[in-house]
Amino acid sequence: MSVLQAIILGLLQGLTEFLPVSSSGHLVLGQYLLGIKTQEMLSFDVYVHFGTLLSVCWIFRNDVVQILVSSWTALHTRTFRNAYKSNEHVRLGVAILVGTIPAAYLGLKYHDQVADAFRDPKLVSVNLVLSGLLLYLTRFAKVKEGKHLSVVLGLIIGLAQSIAILPGISRTGSTISSGLYLRLSPALAARFSFLLSIPVIAGAAAVEAKGVIRQGMETGFAPFIIGLVAAAVTGYFAIKILLRIIERGKFSWFSLYCLAVGIAGIIFI
Repeated sequence: MSVLQAIILGLLQGLTEFLPVSSSGHLVLGQYLLGIKTQEMLSFDVYVHFGTLLSVCWIFRNDVVQILVSSWTALHTRTFRNAYKSNEHVRLGVAILVGTIPAAYLGLKYHDQVADAFRDPKLVSVNLVLSGLLLYLTRFAKVKEGKHLSVVLGLIIGLAQSIAILPGISRTGSTISSGLYLRLSPALAARFSFLLSIPVIAGAAAVEAKGVIRQGMETGFAPFIIGLVAAAVTGYFAIKILLRIIERGKFSWFSLYCLAVGIAGIIFI
């Protein structure tokens, strides 16, 4: 992979990771159009995802710190049950922990099958159409004012996230859509979706670390580093854009893009 290709794919990852259009699906299609055939692309995909992890950690750094501090304090002082009832950040921490389990389990158990899916642009196109339908239906979701996250809701949204290990199924789209279907406010659904991505992306990066080191020693680390930086910078702006769109109630608009790209891929690839 050339440096220019790494920059293009890094920018593509950063722009699409937090927009509900499936960054992994766009990376597969982008690799296909750029003629990249290497069998180690899963490692590169994971590490440009790691670049977007840096952007979400920066934007939601206050939430991340409060979740860690509040949860540790509640555990250390043995007041976890009361803290869970009264402290929003403790509830967020528990929901994230529970919601991470399905994706972690499926990612480890079906790692090889997922790697194969990353080499099938036709499957990606079909999944993009499914993502588009999921997004379109959110326009009929109703918000229940004052509804909070719970362990059960965190698990359900986590199950939706686990499906997005397949390229073409948007992680952001599936988790925010699930939150909206569960009648959470758009702001809370988006916030939880971003925070829920942190342990999953970090875990995937750790799993692929050996492959990245091996490939980097063979071909050089420059593409990984450049792709990571490009994804981190563009990911920051993508989050800001999506938060504004959600606030305006236009989340379902992304369905038109997913449907168009998916149908085009089915027809022409």
